[in-house]
Amino acid sequence: MSQDIITGVAGNVATITLNRPEVRNALSEGMRTGLHEFLTKAEHDDTIRAIVVRGAGEHFMAGGDVKSFGKLAKMTPDERRVMFENRIHHLHPTIFMMQRMRKPIIASVQGAAAGFGLSLAMACDLVIAADTAFFTLAYINIGTSPDGSGTYFLPRLVGLKKAMEIALLGDRFDAATAKDVGIVNYVVPAASLEAETAKLAGRLAHGPTRAIGNTKLLLNASLGQSLESQLSAEASAFADCAASADWAEGVTAFGEKRKPRFQGK
Repeated sequence: MSQDIITGVAGNVATITLNRPEVRNALSEGMRTGLHEFLTKAEHDDTIRAIVVRGAGEHFMAGGDVKSFGKLAKMTPDERRVMFENRIHHLHPTIFMMQRMRKPIIASVQGAAAGFGLSLAMACDLVIAADTAFFTLAYINIGTSPDGSGTYFLPRLVGLKKAMEIALLGDRFDAATAKDVGIVNYVVPAASLEAETAKLAGRLAHGPTRAIGNTKLLLNASLGQSLESQLSAEASAFADCAASADWAEGVTAFGEKRKPRFQGK
């Protein structure tokens, strides 16, 4: 596992820390590979029931390592085209995995979430941010279009006109604005970010994991489905949940007027 990420598991919650604080956790090859390797492991580890993605130091992620791009400007246009297309495609299996994984993923954002950092946060299921966090899609400021799923999630979260504004102007906006437009779910005092993230992750990790996973997949698929297809998917997902031990515990607890004790089974 690359040193560019740090991973750990505690209390059914896995934490992935982007670990290049000296460059605001700018994306590296080791980070791309490490994210994919650990998420692959987490997807198939039944003891992991929620995942947190965070940044080391003062920032979440400042996007690509733009300082390193200067050397690439000396390549021919065709060489740059091939190199960047191959590099960006390397990210795609990780984004696909985040969407299909039947476990909730939380982005815990402090400082900058810029470029791919914003795309990565939007690809997570929930986003909790410090009140001092700030966001920018930024790509337009270096003469390129977004990557890493940014143009997929942004209009779905904020609407097309607002997405055009954010992407075409590349302006920076604060956490309160990010919450108002639908990119962020929760804004908390910076000093409380770690504790509030742990509280949210713990709540999800102790929930009915199969039901959470099925709900996540249904919502992710809904915008590309017909009503007929979505209703069929809902019926299948409900039946799958009803076959779980957590469903039996949930209805039993309801009848006994107590809080359910879900085991993720």
